[in-house]
Amino acid sequence: MKCLIVEDDFISGKLLETYLSDCADCSAACDGPEAVEAFVDALDFGQPFDLICLDVMMPGMNGHEVLTEVRRIESERGIGGLDGVKVIMTTALDDSGNIMGSFREGCEAYVVKPVRKDKLRTEMEKLGLLSPSR
Repeated sequence: MKCLIVEDDFISGKLLETYLSDCADCSAACDGPEAVEAFVDALDFGQPFDLICLDVMMPGMNGHEVLTEVRRIESERGIGGLDGVKVIMTTALDDSGNIMGSFREGCEAYVVKPVRKDKLRTEMEKLGLLSPSR
């Protein structure tokens, strides 16, 4: 599995990478434009990401804008439904506006920081990215 971690806080990004290192080949982006570029590059090289862990609050281009752009690019390329990248928002924002907005924009899950490994993995299991742990 290929995962793109989009996080402007170094420690938060490293924590997510640690949580996922045993099940995913992780790449990192520290802002929105870098994330979109990495997403497009992966598609162009025929090695798309399976998962994006996406922070909302970032300078320049926030997570909502990144998610909207990712879904637009997928739509332009005829990628839809279950073939699209799975997006888990990983953010400190727990208000209904951000949560509902993220789902309207096309995320599959929303995890509030501090992200716990068990919660992240549970969401990944629900999305079919991991086998259920027993």
